[in-house]
Amino acid sequence: MSQVVVTGIGLVSALGQTLEDSWQGLLTGQTGIKLNQPFPELHQIPLGLISSQPSELGHLTQMLVAAALADGELVPPLADCAVVIGSSRGYQAVWENMARQMSGQDGQPRFLERWLDSLPHMNAMAVARQIGSVGTVLAPMAACATGIWAIAQATFLIQTGQYQRAIAGAVEAPITPLTIAGFQQMGALASTGAYPFDVHREGLVLGEGGAILILESAALAQQRQAKIYGEILGFGLTADAYHPNQPEPTGKSAIAAIQQCLTRSGLNPQDIDFIHTHGTATRLNDHIESQIIDHLFPPQVSILATKGSTGHTLGASGALGVAFALKALQQKTLPPCVGLQQPEFDLNFICTPQTTPVEKMLCFSFGFGGQNAVLACGQPRL
Repeated sequence: MSQVVVTGIGLVSALGQTLEDSWQGLLTGQTGIKLNQPFPELHQIPLGLISSQPSELGHLTQMLVAAALADGELVPPLADCAVVIGSSRGYQAVWENMARQMSGQDGQPRFLERWLDSLPHMNAMAVARQIGSVGTVLAPMAACATGIWAIAQATFLIQTGQYQRAIAGAVEAPITPLTIAGFQQMGALASTGAYPFDVHREGLVLGEGGAILILESAALAQQRQAKIYGEILGFGLTADAYHPNQPEPTGKSAIAAIQQCLTRSGLNPQDIDFIHTHGTATRLNDHIESQIIDHLFPPQVSILATKGSTGHTLGASGALGVAFALKALQQKTLPPCVGLQQPEFDLNFICTPQTTPVEKMLCFSFGFGGQNAVLACGQPRL
């Protein structure tokens, strides 16, 4: 099977509108989370907003694609480039606005213009048009595991020789009244900030943003002398089949995804230098994820958590995690777990930036409904 490498990254988050800005914010322990009240009918809560008002999905995606292409030194049209762009919320903000429009003050339904453009797959189709691709277009949706699922699907297309290049990742603009109200109803939202794995963690903080990667076969990357962030070594994808939003208490399906990923990557737990955790700062998720890590990995493995800086970008969070982990591989520097002051669990959390020779890492995403995604990356074996 073909080796798959990452040659370009576009990233935007509450920390910054470029990969470098967000990375520097991580290293210096900053957070993009602030108290905000974007909707007058809802109370003020902490949010990871990119600007003063909620972002629009299509605009974010165009920005990210342009940034990824520029970083990878590619110029459209890219006719034979696969497109795998996911989102868990998609155009929900558009649909909520359309629902309001359907009944005016006179109670009469109104004509909804261009509603077809807001169907779940249309954001991926817009990316295909933006880059001039006439190849495979996929639009995965796997809740908070969407980002890693998308990168895994694109990796498989290249590993199996179907494509030599793919653009993959996930984008999320989830700050809508319904999303906020839904998470509040579940009791999942924090009241002051995001504190992953902390004794005093309160819950998740919604954030917006995304990350899009350029994936290529190692042969194509070498042929065009591309900059390489790292190599995608393998992935694991499983489902709990247990509960609509709670993870399976023993973590057995998440463990299966990790073991599947390690096997496909030719790795053992002892080979892993660091793990970018899902780390949502909810009571249940952090507890189970910590148990899984303690059960499978040696105590010295370094633990990263970045949602204290960016907020939880839902379906895009795994793609952001992979981008940050690749940056850590490239820079041989591990960023601190922002928001973690008093760990509840006995793991090797990174609390200050560390410069260290890292070679291999894992990224975890454990989504609502029990969708588990794990990706392994390493220094390129060229």
